Amino acid sequence: MSKMPAAIATKLREIQCDEIPIPFPTKNKVLVKTKLASICGSDLHITHMGWNVTEFPLPHGYPGHEGIGLVVDGGETDFSEGDLVLTVPNIWLSRCFAGYQLLDPQFLLKISSKMPMSHLLMAQQLGTVVFGSQKLPSLSEKTVAVIGQGSVGLFHDFILRRMGAKQIIVIEPVKERLKAATNMGATHLIDVTGEKAVDAVLDITDGRGADVVVEAVGSVETLNQSLKLVRRFGRIAAFGLPPTMEKIPFDWDTFFRKCVNMHSVFGAQDEAGLPAFKKALELIETKEINMSPLITHQIPIQEVQYAFDLADSKDDGALKVSLTFE
Repeated sequence: MSKMPAAIATKLREIQCDEIPIPFPTKNKVLVKTKLASICGSDLHITHMGWNVTEFPLPHGYPGHEGIGLVVDGGETDFSEGDLVLTVPNIWLSRCFAGYQLLDPQFLLKISSKMPMSHLLMAQQLGTVVFGSQKLPSLSEKTVAVIGQGSVGLFHDFILRRMGAKQIIVIEPVKERLKAATNMGATHLIDVTGEKAVDAVLDITDGRGADVVVEAVGSVETLNQSLKLVRRFGRIAAFGLPPTMEKIPFDWDTFFRKCVNMHSVFGAQDEAGLPAFKKALELIETKEINMSPLITHQIPIQEVQYAFDLADSKDDGALKVSLTFE
């Protein structure tokens, strides 16, 4: 077989499956046959909102960066045929939405676990949350608000609980996601958005605001909302990607008056040895975190448009939508 299925975004919000040649094995590169690839919120920011896009069509397989598969050819590296690997390419090089990928070995982790691939695949996104948590201050006896309860927000609940947060307030209008948040460690559930959500957080914190706010959506509204939720001298972790390449409105006055510390989260894939992803795999393999409730939909790559639309709409209780390649 010399052809493989590969997704290609042809225009904004339109993505299809093509048949293209399988890459040739190359020295110092690892050829991996993709078994599963999950759709991340950042993929939707690129394909459905146009972030980091200058023109269409996008490259085949892009922007998939959460994958798991089997090594076909090790390219004279430390990887061998048959190795099960987590594929965590840098976003600029990502091609996980294709049947085969040619990857630098620095973006691969060998997996020896017998756990389901669908569970192990979640180590990519969990790993980015582990990486981002390293920038947070001590959370002992602190209150944290998390905007959004997609898989990133849910993983934050889990990590924040492990870090000792006293209160984890989550904001999410989708009922199924709030239920999952309780299982991940959330202490307070807010099912409204906008100013009503701000009022609810201020009520819970006696008007003070949260010590730390995690923005896990990536929208103009939620970015500015985080400034209203955080206390004076508090910290904001901007995890969500921008929704556009254009400059966005920012509530500089509130940011300035509250003396807020704010940071973005990016670069987990570029750490030598991929320590954050190794830690994520350990948490999954030891069953400290249960991935079963998060894995809601697996859809064949040939139905990639439906899969992306489902991930975007969040219908049918969709939490994590993955593409299959069998």
